[in-house]
Amino acid sequence: MAVPKKKISKSRKGMRRSHDHVAVPTVILCSCGEPALPHRICPSCGTYKGRQMVAKENGEN
Repeated sequence: MAVPKKKISKSRKGMRRSHDHVAVPTVILCSCGEPALPHRICPSCGTYKGRQMVAKENGEN
């Protein structure tokens, strides 16, 4: 079994983990006013680039 030869310092461990953060997703406002992810169909109204892609019924949320 492999065993480390030397102890990894807190500084070196922190420098290695400096790029391991989780990115916050970019959110835009759709033409309906609801937040949506960019380059994707709006989940609330079903539009993309001003065009209706998915027909939503009035009873759905």
